[in-house]
Amino acid sequence: MEWYLGVLKQYAVFRGRARRKEYWMFILFNILVALALAVVGALIGNMLLSHLYSLAVLVPGLAVAVRRLHDTNRSGWWLLINLIPLVGVLAFLYFMVSEGERGANRFGEDPKGA
Repeated sequence: MEWYLGVLKQYAVFRGRARRKEYWMFILFNILVALALAVVGALIGNMLLSHLYSLAVLVPGLAVAVRRLHDTNRSGWWLLINLIPLVGVLAFLYFMVSEGERGANRFGEDPKGA
């Protein structure tokens, strides 16, 4: 849970680097919360909570993805590869599961070393 809250505390921080664990824990908790809100919304017949949550975590999700790309020594502009159907999404997934560059790179210090 601390990984999820840590990303939310860095709401719009696009600088620096993010470890794989930080990114994937945020994604995991984000999916769990979104599913829970979707179930509640389906039960009460109103999906407003689910939509508001998705809107609220849009910027932190983009920020942690950019920081994760920075950890692999790629620019945040690589997020746009997701616009290419299938191949782009698979390439982005590869970037997200790749090990980060050891030591400092042009985006900052190694988060594992800190």
